[in-house]
Amino acid sequence: MQESKGAGLVEITSGFGHLLHSAGLPVTPERSARFAEAVLLAQPVSVDDLYWVARATLVTSQEQVTIFDNVFRQIFQGIIDFADYRQPTSELPPPPTSTASDEKSPGDPQREGESASSPNGTSATPGAESGDEHDEDDISVLAAVSDQERINDKPFSALTEQELDLIRQLIEQLPVVPPMRKGRRSSKHNQGKQWDVRATLRRAHRTGGDPVVQVMRKPESKPRKIILIADVSGSMEPYARIYLHLMRGAVKAIGAEAFVFATHLTHLTRQLTTTHTEIAYQKAAQSAKDWSGGTKIGGAIQEFIDKFGRRGMARGSVVVIVSDGWEMGDTAELKKAMEQLSRLAYHIIWVNPRKAGMDYEPLVGGMATALPYVDTFLSGHSMKALQQVMDAISQVGNAPRIQSKGLVSSI
Repeated sequence: MQESKGAGLVEITSGFGHLLHSAGLPVTPERSARFAEAVLLAQPVSVDDLYWVARATLVTSQEQVTIFDNVFRQIFQGIIDFADYRQPTSELPPPPTSTASDEKSPGDPQREGESASSPNGTSATPGAESGDEHDEDDISVLAAVSDQERINDKPFSALTEQELDLIRQLIEQLPVVPPMRKGRRSSKHNQGKQWDVRATLRRAHRTGGDPVVQVMRKPESKPRKIILIADVSGSMEPYARIYLHLMRGAVKAIGAEAFVFATHLTHLTRQLTTTHTEIAYQKAAQSAKDWSGGTKIGGAIQEFIDKFGRRGMARGSVVVIVSDGWEMGDTAELKKAMEQLSRLAYHIIWVNPRKAGMDYEPLVGGMATALPYVDTFLSGHSMKALQQVMDAISQVGNAPRIQSKGLVSSI
């Protein structure tokens, strides 16, 4: 049994290290293994303890703390209790799903002091008293995991109200990791390739003017801006609210910009930053007056370019457009807008739920017009497909942008 727990711990720590590496931190497999060994040695009993164990073993400079904190909060928000790995006589319970609106950050005293009556409590949670409560928790955990697996491949349009509620909780906690880009500034780094002349000469004063130690610098990495533009017209009704949850999670986690459109564009970033979930969605619905109306993709994208894109928001950014491509306006306007957007943005990802159909072909006027200017074309029709969208966003910087029209990366 201890071997299976060790294997699970290795899988969790290596996956966390992979996400940190994708976010720009120099996390190697050796450091992930060191993190796993530190967890077994320190035996953390709270998320706060786990945070400091991970930070001590995976972070090497102060500049990396912000990115590390963002990824850690998205992964370890009380979903996994590492104290379970210290119990050789009991099996490791599957990780339960957590509620987005009640989530606490690492170090929150309310989470560390949860009582046994908490619905998210496990046998490793301080305050657990009886075996009956332990069994009830295990049953609820297994039921949640079973529901998640069952709806993983189910199209969003076929979900029930109860399944949609679970999907909302899961989507708002998806780890949105922005791709990194080289910044204009540089910092001292042992593996840097740029010679810092001034620092080297200052250091030479210690050795009688002989530059024995050469100080090197390395360009700093910064996250690219993520812009989410979702179609909320009548034809996208089954998917619009799902992607609104994704927008809220991205806005809160990485400061993404959120827009929706039907016949005109609506900027929703400020509304989605509201702390209370339901109030945020009410404000968003009130702001988008054309919700479930007609579709003018070209006009909405052109409005985005004129009001926000040319001012710098779209320059070098990753733009994610969610739409089925049904265009009621002039396709010539859409072609002009997409051409301008492709010159401003670093990478354009188009998410079309209709693409999941076996016999789907992008023959609709709007989709056929926009496709030559799209770099990555995805379906995003289910939780599994939505994870592919997250992976595509984080991996944008790992491959050169496709410059030739008509060549589209399709997943």
